[in-house]
Amino acid sequence: MSKGYRSICLIALAAGGVAIADAATRGAAAQNCSAMRKINIGVSVAPPNVVHTSPHVAKELGFFAKRCIEPNIIQFEGGASATASAAAAQGSAIVSVSDVAIGRGMKVQQFWGLAPRMPQAYMVSPDVKTAADLKGRKLSATGGGVGGFNWRMGREILRTAGLTVDDAHFISAATAGRLPGLIAGQIDGVALHPEDVYLAKKQKPGLNVLVQLADLMPNYMFNAYGASLEWIARDRALSLWSIDNSAENGDLEKDRKPTVEQVANIQLAKEAVEAAGGPVTIGNCKD
Repeated sequence: MSKGYRSICLIALAAGGVAIADAATRGAAAQNCSAMRKINIGVSVAPPNVVHTSPHVAKELGFFAKRCIEPNIIQFEGGASATASAAAAQGSAIVSVSDVAIGRGMKVQQFWGLAPRMPQAYMVSPDVKTAADLKGRKLSATGGGVGGFNWRMGREILRTAGLTVDDAHFISAATAGRLPGLIAGQIDGVALHPEDVYLAKKQKPGLNVLVQLADLMPNYMFNAYGASLEWIARDRALSLWSIDNSAENGDLEKDRKPTVEQVANIQLAKEAVEAAGGPVTIGNCKD
């Protein structure tokens, strides 16, 4: 066993021990609440990758109970899936919200980023050595099809070779089919999380990592949770908790915390969309 792998195991065991030892504290925190606020929280991938497990970890460590919140964690087939988008727009769940959804006019607001840099690598078939080799190949569009994460990453990689989305075939499928599809040769390129990259190389050593997505797009903010504007305006306590918690964790500078009104202000979202070049119409997007 390598030193790095052994260190990871020890850290995992230590984390498990902390979680178990903290169970009594979590119970005590929940008992101090006059009532628990029940909310639905969406996880973007089924089954969840490590980076998407933060709601599960927060629940086990008692972060929700500390604030008198009882979370119901729901798994979706990708952050841009129809069901996830409907849950966000209807205000029935807090979910991962993409800039594409906001650009399409969905009345939602991002308020918490859980992963500022993309952890994924773009993995390809053994005979693919450069981005130019992807011309005419089958690329993954899991997690929402056109406009979804894998579709967007495939588009960006094609661009590095002067290609467009019309130069490849994008295949929509369930998120759980990403890794099996690559191993079986049903697709030739897909964005995979680190643990899936490890499993892919173990099962089919000839597969190649074409690029680390964080190197290709260092300013791309990978994942942000959001909710409908109506929910944010209605539940001020939950919005304040999100803002305060982000400041306590160092995600926001404490002297630059936004107010609930600023978070819920649709005009700010409109200004951000305009600053990024205006609304996006995926159906007419050719490159």
